[in-house]
Amino acid sequence: MSLVDTLVQKPSLTPASRFQALNGIVYLGAGLGLIVWPGLVQVLFRDPRFTGHESALFRALGLTIAVIGWHYFFGGRTGGKQVVAAGLIERFIYVPLVLLPLAFAGAFSHTFVAFTALDVGLAIRAAMLLRAETAHESVESKPVIYHH
Repeated sequence: MSLVDTLVQKPSLTPASRFQALNGIVYLGAGLGLIVWPGLVQVLFRDPRFTGHESALFRALGLTIAVIGWHYFFGGRTGGKQVVAAGLIERFIYVPLVLLPLAFAGAFSHTFVAFTALDVGLAIRAAMLLRAETAHESVESKPVIYHH
């Protein structure tokens, strides 16, 4: 099977996996948007004009976000619950732990707080979907005992 055939293969996905893939599309689009137009953050958040090399920094950040989106998209399309669960760890712990102190220190505060809020909000929904799937699976896997 070719690389392209492998990438476009359509597996059967759970709601949590589909949501993970959808998150990937959101992040891929946001990342590409920052690569093409780093001043997007100034328009969205009414931040001051860049004074140095911030546009290059936002392009690099855009690349990072696009790569994360790419992995979320294809990770979600695998249908594996571990991909969704692993994403929850980074989204609930690592993103706020790193971005919020930077924002409170004054580094791109609007952008980092907005991204943290978006990421944690999407993670909450993903966790709800994953929990519902796990609960559904545990009900299905319980043996049926008949009593007379």
